[in-house]
Order: sequence, then structure tokens, then C-alpha cells
Amino acid sequence: MPEGHSIHRLARQFQDVFAGHVLEVSSPQGRFTAGAALLDRHELLEATAHGKQLFLRFDHGVLLHVHLGLYGAWSFGGDESFTGASSIGAPRRIGERESFSQEAEQDAGEGGARSYAGPPEPVGAVRVRLISANGWADLRGATTCAAITDAEAAAVLARLGPDPLHNRPDDRDEFVRRLLRRKTAVGLLLMDQSVVAGIGNIYRAEVLFRQRVDPWTPGSSLGAETAGRLWDDTVAAMSDGVRDGRIVTTPSALWSGGNAGALDGEAHFVYKRHGQPCRRCGETVGLAEIGARKLYWCPGCQN
Repeated sequence: MPEGHSIHRLARQFQDVFAGHVLEVSSPQGRFTAGAALLDRHELLEATAHGKQLFLRFDHGVLLHVHLGLYGAWSFGGDESFTGASSIGAPRRIGERESFSQEAEQDAGEGGARSYAGPPEPVGAVRVRLISANGWADLRGATTCAAITDAEAAAVLARLGPDPLHNRPDDRDEFVRRLLRRKTAVGLLLMDQSVVAGIGNIYRAEVLFRQRVDPWTPGSSLGAETAGRLWDDTVAAMSDGVRDGRIVTTPSALWSGGNAGALDGEAHFVYKRHGQPCRRCGETVGLAEIGARKLYWCPGCQN
């Protein structure tokens, strides 16, 4: 499932490319026909994200609410004014990396105008298609795709914890409060979207490792200082993800290419490294199941 940094990058892409444009909205698959009719021929005013929730606000007070879930993805295309990823989300083979059109990259490198004759024919089960004069966006496989009111959007947000990528003045204290009031293992609490919005399996494992916190420690036993450090490190790690378009939690000193970037096998400390030696202490990285999800941790560093 895409983590919060990907949804914030989606919001930024929609804001950059589609905000201020009147959009044609349709449902080629047919499962969102009524919702598409409510949004069709209206101007997109704003795209925002909170955790893993994306909201596209239109000029008549109706919002498109999308949660990608495990299998959802947006694909994009357009003319030379269109910038950004060509796909964000599933398929899982691209993992936390976005994909980019090779044609777009070639055109950008050559400085030439990209030919654009409108969107292609829909491929697969396209739940909703958005079209402007300059580009298009297709959504497939999302867990949630709904046309909602401001009141309904507010109800969604009320169920969520603070988003580290907003990092508003009171968010850190609110996160600490929500974490310390629960006796549940912190490894579960960091994945609870009502405690903190946007953290997924990778950020959970990596931040707990970087802060040397045992995943099975009850939230109520952490202490305010440790909880605060978890928030601060999550803010830093996820902000890097928004900047880079992928999750890299290791320092450049561990990358074989140095500043050229981390190879896939160098990007994380513990995530999907079970059975391998810890990069810090040499202990074998462990794998367990917690809350029906895989948990990666170092028994040496996180005890």
C-alpha cells in the first residue's frame, strides 16, 4: 500500500497540473458513473492529502475522495506542460518508486514539445478518468473512490491522527498524547491511522529501528521523550520521501554509489532484510507478524 509521502506527491501533482482547470470526469469502468456525473465539467480548485487519503475539491463544493488501498494506482499523461510521474501506486512491482514515461523523459531531455492528441483509450478497469485540455489521469483499483461533501470529508479527517507531513504546531503533542494513552505495542500503534496518519509498513519498521525502539513496547511505556523522537524522525523520513519519490532511510555512507543514490538493496536498514546482518550491529534482522502484517526489526539494536 502506498504510504503517506506518495499521497502527498499525488496531491502536489494534481495541484500542479489540474488545479484551475475545468475537467471532464467519467467512469469508463461504469462503477463510478453517478459520482463522475456530479464532478463532470467543474473546475478543480485544490488537491490535498492527509495520511493516505487524497481529496480533490471542485468549485461546487463536491470533493473526490480516494484511498488507493493495496491495489489502487493513478496513471497520468499529457502535453509538454504536463510534469510529474506517469504512475503512482500499484502495481506492486514498482513498489514505493514512481514510474515515469520514457517518452516524456526523452522529450524533456531533448527540450522538444511532446506530441499530444488527447488521452488514450482506457485500458483495464478505469474507475474514474479526469481530462483537462492538457492532460489526463486514470484511477484503477482503489479501495475508496467517492464524491463527497465537505461535511463527509470532515468526518473522514476526524477519524485520523495527525499527519507528519503537515507537522502543524500541535501535531507533535497530539501524537505523543495518542501514543502514550494506549497499552498496545508501539509497532501496532504506528500503523493505526487514528494515532498517526500516513505511516505504513516501511516507515514503521525503519523509524523504530533508527530510534532503537522495541516494536513490542507498549505505547504507555515509551515516555514522552521517546515518543517525541519517533514523531520527529517520522517527519524527517517522510519529508525525504516527498522530496525523492521513494523511501530511503539509510545514509549515503552506506550507498555503493555515494551521492548517486541508494540501490534498492541499500535503501533500508531492516525492511525486507530478514535473515541478513544488521547494518549497525551485525545481529540477524528478524521477521515476525504483528497485526497481520510483517514486522522487520533488529533484536540487537531494538531491545
